Amino acid sequence: MTAIAPQVRDALATWGQQLSALNGAAANTVKAYQRDVTGYLHFLGLHRGGAEGLGPLASLPQTDLRAWMAHERARGVSARSLARSLSAVKNFTAWVADRSGADATTVLSARSPKFRRKLPRPLSIDGARDMIDGVADQSGEEWIAARDRAVVTLLYGCGLRISEALGLTGAAHPLPEVLRITGKGGKIRLVPTLPVARQVVADYVRLCPYDLPDDAALFRGARGGALNPRLIALVMEKTRLQLGLPATATPHAMRHSFATHLLSAGGDLRAIQELLGHASLSTTQAYTAVDAARLMEVYEKAHPRA
Repeated sequence: MTAIAPQVRDALATWGQQLSALNGAAANTVKAYQRDVTGYLHFLGLHRGGAEGLGPLASLPQTDLRAWMAHERARGVSARSLARSLSAVKNFTAWVADRSGADATTVLSARSPKFRRKLPRPLSIDGARDMIDGVADQSGEEWIAARDRAVVTLLYGCGLRISEALGLTGAAHPLPEVLRITGKGGKIRLVPTLPVARQVVADYVRLCPYDLPDDAALFRGARGGALNPRLIALVMEKTRLQLGLPATATPHAMRHSFATHLLSAGGDLRAIQELLGHASLSTTQAYTAVDAARLMEVYEKAHPRA
């Protein structure tokens, strides 16, 4: 594989540090962006016959960019993944151009490949309730059953990501009426908690055999360490198979269900955006498409002329 010029490698590391420190990007996001740009740089080295320095990167002709995109598509990269990679490349190129004074217009004006955005796949209201009850039936240990019920209730009742639920510490108990959540990119949001959520967390804490200090994980594994998110995914997988729910009934689907059911009940889109912690309203608007699709499905089944 063609080497990357040392100055470019150093720039890539510094760019990643800035994304994290100044832009608040999550560690996994930074790694994914750096991986995408690294692949792009390796391709350019092969395509142009040698490692490029920082100077030429910002002012590459669009033919080289198109060649890279064609190469990625030819090796099976989806349009969605390529769009993400191009976004990373543009971000890095703009960063380099800003420091070198180069004109990066050609690279930055490249069009992203078109793709159809996947709609969220929520559960029905009954399906969400059955999932919460079902996960509590999977363990013979009462405290583990209470733990799993509490976690899945937080996903659905508060619209939390699994990382956010498992990121709670002992300081979150007793669960307040409004929970302060640190989400993606360090963005903080306030999420109201339902009485049922406060109760199931209290039930778990009462039964948990481990001390839960303020600075340690609230939800624990069987041996007392922080709960692994994979265990929640597994217990939900087992439950969905028993209930005959679709394969899309994952921990994140509970968050989708929270948003979709709120919207169906007349919730304000802006308020739902704040509750979910979405940076852009366009992300939240995906749920309006889900709601419209469900409405048409009901209409087609129920209308006498259908």
